[in-house]
Amino acid sequence: MSHQYDDRIRALSRRAESARESLDPDPPDDERAMALLREGFGPTVALYCEARTGGTWVRFSESEFERLEGAMNDWLDCYAACYGVELAGSYAIREAAELLVDTHNARDVAQVLTGVPER
Repeated sequence: MSHQYDDRIRALSRRAESARESLDPDPPDDERAMALLREGFGPTVALYCEARTGGTWVRFSESEFERLEGAMNDWLDCYAACYGVELAGSYAIREAAELLVDTHNARDVAQVLTGVPER
């Protein structure tokens, strides 16, 4: 595993933890939800895409993969909390990456995965 990816995964994970602590307790907060997608969820899924589609296919260790997928799910939890929704599931980063490649839109990916906000 590239040290570059490990550092980025750890940073995204730490930022997700901080984001959770700064959530507005009075949803909905669409502006904050979009910021969370731009600042965390999108970059987390993009990192996975970059590692898997770049010139060299990166193989994550089990702990790195769990941290990366966990960070993505933390960002989705924060996103949903902006709409007063508590997520009960765990989402696969591969599925998120495939949706991002298809849609090029982190908001669409988050809505398809979580159903939040309801359409």
